[in-house]
Amino acid sequence: MMSRKYNMNSTDKNIRSAHSKCRIDLRSISPQDLCHRILKREQLADTVALLEIEAPLIVLNAKAGQFVIVRPTRESERIPLTISDMDPERGTISIIVQEVGRTTKELGSLREGDCVGDLVGPLGKPTEIENCGTAVCIGGGVGIAFLRPIVKALREADNNVISILGARDKSLLILENEMKALSDEIYVSTDNGSYGRHGLVTDVLNDLISSGKKIGIVFAIGPQPMMRAVSEATRPHAIKTIVSLDPIMIDGTGMCGGCRVTVGGEIKFTCVDGPDFDGHLVDWDELRARKAAYFEHEKVALERREPTEGCRK
Repeated sequence: MMSRKYNMNSTDKNIRSAHSKCRIDLRSISPQDLCHRILKREQLADTVALLEIEAPLIVLNAKAGQFVIVRPTRESERIPLTISDMDPERGTISIIVQEVGRTTKELGSLREGDCVGDLVGPLGKPTEIENCGTAVCIGGGVGIAFLRPIVKALREADNNVISILGARDKSLLILENEMKALSDEIYVSTDNGSYGRHGLVTDVLNDLISSGKKIGIVFAIGPQPMMRAVSEATRPHAIKTIVSLDPIMIDGTGMCGGCRVTVGGEIKFTCVDGPDFDGHLVDWDELRARKAAYFEHEKVALERREPTEGCRK
């Protein structure tokens, strides 16, 4: 099937259209006025929350697959988070935060009406969306949230979308109904069998491949072991597989070099060359080692964490 590029909001006409829909008059905004207020907070699971944040300047240019860098307070560390949803009419973006370390716990402690200290974006290259026929989209854990705008874009490009959602336990499964509404087919698996199919997302993927279904492309977002396993499952069948990497990142502009990864034997910087890469070409062993480099430092930082006070106006 002939492929065609599909770029959301890539023309000046679309940007102007989004600008006109935004309820906030951007001409009246100065950097000092921009608060990035949290308009909505929704608890998706025990340690997972959705934050809808006022970001009119970011939403005008944001596309599927891009991310922002967030500091919960002006004293916090910088962390990258993929944009999970965009609403140009409200002038907002949504991000999903899983509280696992000091900074994510600080962000998760903020409430509606609070303002995040800093929010920069959109960053990274947008996901390349083509008409590939059938696209299989695999999300593990909070990766499901990051997959949502990609699934939406694939459907808008007239693809048949099959979504596979995975979680360790039913209590950690998020956005099932939202993904079901966007997908032509959907499968759910849990590691412990508490919901859906007992097993891994790769079990479902292997069944689809074995059934003879013609798959044009696979997108996988989630824990590194899951993305690596998906890439290995599709490799023998030469199915194009795109993964979204999350190495250590600091500035998000390619200056610090902290997010470097090796792809196809070449050094790439995730913040400017990604975050999407060909899963068959990623050096997964190197990526795992680099991700673990600061584990002990992160543990100490979490132990020393003090309660966060949100910024209110």
